[in-house]
Amino acid sequence: MGIVLGCIADDFTGATDLAALLARSGLPVSLRIGVPSEERNNSDPTTFEVIALKSRTAPVREAVEQARQAFSWLKEAGATRFFWKYCSTFDSTADGNIGPVAEMLMSEIGAEQTIYCPAFPENGRSVFMGHLFVGEQLLSESPMKDHPLTPMRDPSLLRLLEPQVQGKVALASRPVVSKGPEALKARLRSLAEGDVRHVIVDAVDNDDLRSIAAATADMPLLTGGSAVAGQLPRFYIEQGFISSLATAPAVTAPRGGQLVLSGSCSAMTRRQVAYYAQRSASFRLDPIALASEGVGAARTWLQRQSPDAPKLIFATAEPAEVRQAQEKLGLERASQVVEQALAELAREALRLGIRRFVAAGGETSGAITQALGIMRLVIGPEIAPGVPWTFADIEGERVALALKSGNFGKESFFEEAFERLEAE
Repeated sequence: MGIVLGCIADDFTGATDLAALLARSGLPVSLRIGVPSEERNNSDPTTFEVIALKSRTAPVREAVEQARQAFSWLKEAGATRFFWKYCSTFDSTADGNIGPVAEMLMSEIGAEQTIYCPAFPENGRSVFMGHLFVGEQLLSESPMKDHPLTPMRDPSLLRLLEPQVQGKVALASRPVVSKGPEALKARLRSLAEGDVRHVIVDAVDNDDLRSIAAATADMPLLTGGSAVAGQLPRFYIEQGFISSLATAPAVTAPRGGQLVLSGSCSAMTRRQVAYYAQRSASFRLDPIALASEGVGAARTWLQRQSPDAPKLIFATAEPAEVRQAQEKLGLERASQVVEQALAELAREALRLGIRRFVAAGGETSGAITQALGIMRLVIGPEIAPGVPWTFADIEGERVALALKSGNFGKESFFEEAFERLEAE
């Protein structure tokens, strides 16, 4: 079976989020870390290929080039439909990577139009009249307004996207979407006749997502969050692009110690860290101290812990503390020292026999996965919507990783993650 959908994600947690929702179909999903250096094996049964990039906060030119290389690999591997995955809170740098990557992909594919739908109702992300909501709050009033790398202070997706693209931007609003796939198709055709190439599509529940997927499943390029992509498999089966008999292989969870590594400073991760710190041994990383003293103290602490005992190493902090570190070290340096420290500690943990890792935060997950030399992940059971356990082999050893986006999961997520793995 060839690739039915080739996906490109702008960070590692977003890639696992997407892979998890595609895997709900029971069909084979492959998650690759970075652009593969080798050609795809034609006997590989994978139906969906996801390539995880670390480009969300990269300079625009670099992000576009990474995505171009990923697209070239997927096309060479046989993909004819493509999905550009970004965060359900539309995280982007000030210059914007979402639009430039989308336009590059449209040019490469020859697509005249695409949609943008970051909604993920299961996790409280909805789009109404072109405005993005987190729960009942506008994006600009949610904790995302204080994100240390991509503060989101405008909830209008049209205003966010327009400066990032050359083509026209317009909206397919909820009243249209709620009328069903044919109404949405008509709206998209009408906009295309007016030379509108970029369409924000409202969605507030899963019924909306199903209508959107039904209306756009035959488009060569879609963009958005994982939730709309998760609706595509059923329509691909109905259209005969996938055999419903294809199944994902069974996976075996590894034994071995456990560790939570958290670099995210999102509101939910702060709550999760506070909850888990009361139930585990914990060590807090201070970016300012790391910059001057290195990771030695944390490494020594880790070496003294039992591999099997619950453990947490975190740089998670309140917004005021984050700003203080950024003012002293600079934005890039403050982030860099934390990522480097967590990467070093992940390698040390592996040496100590730890085989089960939870990583909180997109940048953290990227740094840890790269530090462990992981090139491909197998998707396992979901812990929370959009957060699965994944498995990889490192030097003949099976390792489990849960790569959690900052605001995903409940307060007790870290504890529940290991309980879920024990059940496998």
